[in-house]
Amino acid sequence: MNTTPEHSPLGKATAYTEQYDASLLFPIARNLAREQIGIGAQLPFFGTDIWNAYELSWLNSRGKPQIAIATVYVPADSANIVESKSFKLYLGSFAQTVFDSADAVRDTIRRDVSAACGATVSVHFASPFEFGKLQLEEFDGLSLDRLDLDTDVYHPDPSLLKSALTEAPVEETLISDLLKSNCPVTGQPDWGSVQIHYVGPQIDHAGLLRYLISYRNHTGFHEQCVERIFIDIMRECQPLKLAVYARYTRRGGLDINPFRTNFNQPMPDNLRTARQ
Repeated sequence: MNTTPEHSPLGKATAYTEQYDASLLFPIARNLAREQIGIGAQLPFFGTDIWNAYELSWLNSRGKPQIAIATVYVPADSANIVESKSFKLYLGSFAQTVFDSADAVRDTIRRDVSAACGATVSVHFASPFEFGKLQLEEFDGLSLDRLDLDTDVYHPDPSLLKSALTEAPVEETLISDLLKSNCPVTGQPDWGSVQIHYVGPQIDHAGLLRYLISYRNHTGFHEQCVERIFIDIMRECQPLKLAVYARYTRRGGLDINPFRTNFNQPMPDNLRTARQ
């Protein structure tokens, strides 16, 4: 199967089905984009992609519609990602399909997405009775957006990144809500917030903000953008430890939230930001 973006349903006229169809999932190989930024078989990070799906429904054995919010955790070392429109179409195919239980739906999603990604994913459901407990939370950290600066660079430019390589290392967490990139095929905007935690030479805050803003006209999937940010910071700023976590606003009832780190720490929480 060809797993390049131009062969996906992305950006093409689509026939929607409401009968379960696992073949709608379209995998895209991670290694193609990784090779472009110098990532080989030995990954310089680990982490996960957290997908939240808000438009999931199916029929119970009596024909009554059921709903849930699904969260899918895809390991960063999986061979593939799943193209997001194909994932939306796949979830839409549950709408008029009868399942005996929510567990059966969850197990089906786990099986199908694991097969598409080439790795075991985990799937969690929030039932309607739990919706009222879901919370919003903004990123913790020092906001780079407070800086008043000029910029005219809107394609990723690692040369904007600077750090105090000769000075003692620091530890800090920096955040920005100004991340924007574009879908590689449709050109639709992807809006996000990013949190960068590091230990190492102090990173120049203005340069880092200009660098994040420079993604504004860049085309790349969410996961690929976060990995490029991680690699560029590692190369240019030489931190000892680095974690990059981005939360993107939803499109098509889905939000995608990649996390990459090179040191052991707890999995980030999955609390939505206000824009999500």
